[in-house]
Amino acid sequence: RSSSACSSHSTEGLRRLDPAEPRVYGPVSSERVQLMDACCGDAFLFLHVSVRIVFGAACTLSHMGAVLRKAVQSLPPHQTEVFQAVLEQLQWFAGQQIRNVAVNGSREVLMDDSFFTGYRKTAVEPQEILLSIHIPYSQKVGFISAFKQSPRREDDISIVTAAMSVTFSPGTDVVKDLRLSFGGMAPVTVLARRTADRLLGRQWGEELLQEACSLLAEEMSLDPSAPGGMVSYRRTLTLSLFYKFYLRVLQKLRLQVWSQRAGGESTRYSKHTSTRETDTLDVQERNSLLRLQAVPEGQSLGDVVGRPIMHLSALKQATGEAMYCDDVPLYENELYLALITSTKAHARILSVDAAAAERSPGVVCCLFASDVPGSNITGMRQDETVFADGQVTCVGHIVGAVVADTQLHAQRAAKAVKIQYEELEPVVTIQEAIVAQSFYKPIRTIQCGDLEAGFKQIHIGGQEHFYLETNVTLAVPREDGEMELFISSQSPSDSQVTGKSPKALGVPANRVLVRVKRMGGGFGGKESRTSVLSTVVAVAADKLKRPVRCMLDRDEDMLITGGRHPFYGKYKVGFLQTGKVVALDVTFYSNAGNSMDLSQIMERALFHMENSYSIPNVHGQGFICRTNLPSNTAFRGFGGPQGLMVAEAWITDVAHCLGLCLFILQVRRLNLYLEGESTPYNQILHGVTLDRCWDECLSRSEYERRRAAADLFNRQNRWTKRGLAVVPTKFGIAFTATFLNQAGALVHIYRDGSVLLTHGGTEMGQGLHTKMVQVASRVLGIPCARIYVSETSTNTVANTSPTAASASSDLNGAAVLNACQTLLKRLEPYRTQNPKGSWEDWVMAAYLDRVNLSANGFYRTPDLGYDFDTNSGRVFNYYSYGVACSEVEIDCLTGTHKNLSTTIVMDVGHSLNPAIDVGQVEGGFMQGLGLFTLEELHYSPRGVLLTRGPGSYKIPAFGDIPTQLTVSLLRDAPNDKAIFASKAVGEPPLFLASSVFYAIKDAVRAARAESGMTGPFRLDSPASAERIRTACCDRFTKLCPPAQPGTFSPWSVRV
Repeated sequence: RSSSACSSHSTEGLRRLDPAEPRVYGPVSSERVQLMDACCGDAFLFLHVSVRIVFGAACTLSHMGAVLRKAVQSLPPHQTEVFQAVLEQLQWFAGQQIRNVAVNGSREVLMDDSFFTGYRKTAVEPQEILLSIHIPYSQKVGFISAFKQSPRREDDISIVTAAMSVTFSPGTDVVKDLRLSFGGMAPVTVLARRTADRLLGRQWGEELLQEACSLLAEEMSLDPSAPGGMVSYRRTLTLSLFYKFYLRVLQKLRLQVWSQRAGGESTRYSKHTSTRETDTLDVQERNSLLRLQAVPEGQSLGDVVGRPIMHLSALKQATGEAMYCDDVPLYENELYLALITSTKAHARILSVDAAAAERSPGVVCCLFASDVPGSNITGMRQDETVFADGQVTCVGHIVGAVVADTQLHAQRAAKAVKIQYEELEPVVTIQEAIVAQSFYKPIRTIQCGDLEAGFKQIHIGGQEHFYLETNVTLAVPREDGEMELFISSQSPSDSQVTGKSPKALGVPANRVLVRVKRMGGGFGGKESRTSVLSTVVAVAADKLKRPVRCMLDRDEDMLITGGRHPFYGKYKVGFLQTGKVVALDVTFYSNAGNSMDLSQIMERALFHMENSYSIPNVHGQGFICRTNLPSNTAFRGFGGPQGLMVAEAWITDVAHCLGLCLFILQVRRLNLYLEGESTPYNQILHGVTLDRCWDECLSRSEYERRRAAADLFNRQNRWTKRGLAVVPTKFGIAFTATFLNQAGALVHIYRDGSVLLTHGGTEMGQGLHTKMVQVASRVLGIPCARIYVSETSTNTVANTSPTAASASSDLNGAAVLNACQTLLKRLEPYRTQNPKGSWEDWVMAAYLDRVNLSANGFYRTPDLGYDFDTNSGRVFNYYSYGVACSEVEIDCLTGTHKNLSTTIVMDVGHSLNPAIDVGQVEGGFMQGLGLFTLEELHYSPRGVLLTRGPGSYKIPAFGDIPTQLTVSLLRDAPNDKAIFASKAVGEPPLFLASSVFYAIKDAVRAARAESGMTGPFRLDSPASAERIRTACCDRFTKLCPPAQPGTFSPWSVRV
């Protein structure tokens, strides 16, 4: 959109190419060749003519980029302004794979502001085809630039685009022609005609800039309720992008026109025209450095524990051979189910008309609350329903289901169901819940010592799980009321036992078999919310006595299943002039949604409210807000990241209050826990490695050198700033619900010596099965190749705890150890009798001697239990520690940031598998990077989720990985509380990504200092481009103030 608008003043009408002209063909797929070949033979070429390059419509974008780059190298610079602008935008358009096949095109029209006739509508008629697009050479006295600002730099839809061109009278800096075009400021591309006209005949200087910004602020207005929101930010961007254009032109003018002038003018503008200020944050090659642990001397080559063994399913997953739930072949007479969901956040159901759906092709039946054979009540706290009954309490509340012969028929019929509502007033945001006093019980409090305090705030947004495999269930009815469920679930027993499918079906749990082969990601989202779907599918299969399948589309999954809890934190801190914190008062509010589910994540948030800092006097309180949103649930960290994030907010504010902005490092270091100190919940810390992680991280990251270089950079650049932050983490390992700290295993040794291993954990890509095979391999003394894990099922290991809380390797590993030791003890007589025999010899001898070669294993974590009333007990088995140092660079004019480097030192004890553990550190860090800097859920004021897919919800891309990423596992740090001295690694690294957030805040602090603003300031999470730009207060943001709250209805609200 932007490139076309910028060239509108100089692009000629497009025409068919002369067959006599030389043709050069670009690479296209054969399918596209046939399609276009039937229409014209010129669609695949590009050619140079006297004033332009002509690209055929089927020439790929990659090929276009190659041609333009060659032209930029070979043609005079003044002719390639347009080419360079196009190239700059091409690097951010989609991904390389898409650019390799995507094509472009246009008909004989000027691509000006009349080309777009409406939102996503153009002047091209339906019967017309694309032939070619002409990109003109630029003029010697003209300059052209294009800009794109999006939530994510790579492969993302823009927030605002701009393309600008200016032509000067020859030999002067007087504006002869000016075109300013913007996308994202209206449903169509708009030209700032009034602003451009007013600036004609003016000199390109400071006065023109001032007037241009004032005029643009007036002309580029937006309704405060405009779709897409971010109104103030979008308006500010029009000014900021023009300023970037102004600087670029000023720089080029100085080179072209003023180079022969003496002194004054060029000196006058030198402070504006640093190349760094006008460049975009470009793509750089990334490198990653891993430092693994050393295997102890003397460890046998056959002992695989502690070695970087490849994930057992890696090759199958990479080649597409790995089987997931929806890959189970279709059963005969299988049916497909589609959900009927509420479109209102809070309403009474007046009527449901399913007549049109029932008449639709392929439909077998419709299901509602009256069709549930057992109890319609469900949920972790028995506060939900299988189907809504009389009332809906969120958008996405399941009202019913349609079962049909195909997915398409079922989904079409579901849309045909008509529901009439009587709307009730919804509670959507945390602030609304506070006003309404809409809270779940209990309200948790932790207090240690005495204090009086006073409050600053931070809001931490929610997060979508965005697992690759959405929720899916296949239900197969068997005889005598049996039901076999193939589910993508972290908690098979939850679907089998805890009041879900059996209760709804009216059968005992022993009639329900749940099987989980593997998941395509879970992250906590498939711990409890899987049952929302599986119960409905089981009810349908039971009613029809036929297999029924359902796999949610991405938009359905995002709408129905909930995500990470948004948090609002209030805090007051007491501290000494030295920076030592002596008192903390913090209050948390979480947005739980329309049911309690696993919102006891608030407890873990309170247990992590001090992060890694020793504070003698603490008071913490947590309120769980009941709102009319889909129930939020477990997510990697389970409340810990939110509590930790608030802690880093107040420790940063302490340094800012003391004027120690450059010494925040010392403030954090001063307050770190030491060995033997006590937490606010009175647990004594043992095996503290925070100081070791801290010192090693600073050394490996070369912090002092980077800090000095960043300070120098910031002094030399006004509109780009760099920031650094070092952040520690202390993450407690154990389920906070004590009864879940147990696990079982079942090990079979077959007559040929092969071993079938089953345990209570599920595989979701994290490598749990691989680690369990390694444990069994060490204990039994046989190669990994002799051991196989097939699946997790409720008929092999009963009453399993969810694969969650980072404790699965600890719990299931100990259970596997227990089972294998039992088997070893049984085999010991035969090993003694035949010491030179093989494993197979001993197994066969035991079998012939009628020895049981199957064994159950069990483990329960000892000495756990905590009482909130007395603030006593032992909450966690141990703690995982880590430290990260990150450096970023921000563009103060747009809010874009680039992650320059991150160094992580993680204490994982004696790693069971360093390769997998490093992968977990990297993956957790990147997921945290999304949480704290990028991913944002938008809800309307009436509770409608507006971000329902990758088009509007952005997870990190390759370009968001730090340019230099170093991960080190702390050596010589054994942990006597877990299997083979290892430590948990799934959740603890995620919070280390907050080092990027606080590095951004450090850079923003430097930008604010340029405008004379010092001291603490609020920056909510995620640190999106909008929030970064708004926090960098300057003359441009002051020209575009936000509308007063209450004077308009916003497009989205912060929940």
